[in-house]
Amino acid sequence: MSGQRVLVTGGSGFLAAYCIAELLAAGFQVRATVRSPGRESAVGDHVAAVRGDTAGTGAERLSFAVADLTGDAGWAEAMQGCDFVLHVASPFPGSAPEDENELIVPAREGTLRVLRAARDAGVARVVMTSSFAAIGYGHPATEREFTEQDWTDVDGPGVPPYIKSKALAERAAWDFMQRDGGTMELSVVNPVGIFGPAFGPDMSSSLRIIQQMVAGKMPGVPNLATAVVDVRDAADLHVKAMTSPKAAGERFIAAAGDAVSFRDIAQTLRKRLGPQGTKVATRPLPSWLVRLAARFVPQFRAMTGNLDVVRHVDNSKARTVLGWTPRSTQDTVTATAESLIRLGLIP
Repeated sequence: MSGQRVLVTGGSGFLAAYCIAELLAAGFQVRATVRSPGRESAVGDHVAAVRGDTAGTGAERLSFAVADLTGDAGWAEAMQGCDFVLHVASPFPGSAPEDENELIVPAREGTLRVLRAARDAGVARVVMTSSFAAIGYGHPATEREFTEQDWTDVDGPGVPPYIKSKALAERAAWDFMQRDGGTMELSVVNPVGIFGPAFGPDMSSSLRIIQQMVAGKMPGVPNLATAVVDVRDAADLHVKAMTSPKAAGERFIAAAGDAVSFRDIAQTLRKRLGPQGTKVATRPLPSWLVRLAARFVPQFRAMTGNLDVVRHVDNSKARTVLGWTPRSTQDTVTATAESLIRLGLIP
């Protein structure tokens, strides 16, 4: 293991930092990609924060390469000498693009670019971070649980560009493997909403939901539901998918459990955070008000397609095939809030 090297794409991201920390703790050599020179120190700081390092233990096994998903430059060099790849990087929009291809094309072409470079470098296995977005959207409302056998219908009603991009990028990856993958193996992890301890102010949209709740910035909770996974458990599942012979050619939903309502999340925070939790509003926010706000507030606009919809998920495959044991949803959202408070990120 000490001689094996893993390339982690998108090294500056939230999940990537936890994947790198997990790999270093397991004794691997790690090379992380950054999109531009000068980002290396930020990645090192993120990983150190995740690991709680004071002496930088394992830092000597972390190196960097500059490569961007939108171009070929740097990928051959980044892959050189690597046994495995965790392809975590993916474009994520700050707002919905006018043309959906602004998201779809970079996601699909970036994935194919990584797979080609990995195959040409003799990489044994690539673990791709896809999303539940590639599984559970574009279907009529249902009470059944979605599994790894399901695929998002990209032509279904109300499927936004980001959801399409994840589904089409993963489809392209499996098609490439069947056609041009050679002896290389592919495993895919499909996380739901990723929460967990923050390491600084640059946070994902999932963490901002918790931040707004605990700060008392939400006057009520919309009728939305989401499944949750702790970033630490998502990273653990990536490493298990990388190392287990049983994971080759398989996809795994990363979820702590079934979907929970925003109101359940708010009630958990109110109960568990003591005095700080008193700011968390638990009263329902009428759907008509959310739809009205969607005309003026972009973040509400993204929510309206999910109002009154619960997408149930089944995480049993990761548990039974890989022996994965995720934290509970309640523990995950609590840990998220506590980290934001500890870091002074609650206004």
